[in-house]
Amino acid sequence: MKEFDQFPKVMKKLVRYIKQDASLDQLEQFKKVLDYAIEKRIIILKKMSQD
Repeated sequence: MKEFDQFPKVMKKLVRYIKQDASLDQLEQFKKVLDYAIEKRIIILKKMSQD
C-alpha cells in the first residue's frame, strides 16, 4: 500500500469514506463521475502527447 501513501489527502479521504460509509447509491454515483473524469483526462493527455 505504499502507492496509497503517495495519493493526495483528498483521495485518501474519499477512499476511506467509500470503504466505511458510502451507500450503494453513492457508490454508483461516485463511479460514474470518476469514470467520466478519468476518461476525459486520458483523452486530453493523449491529445497533448500527440502534439
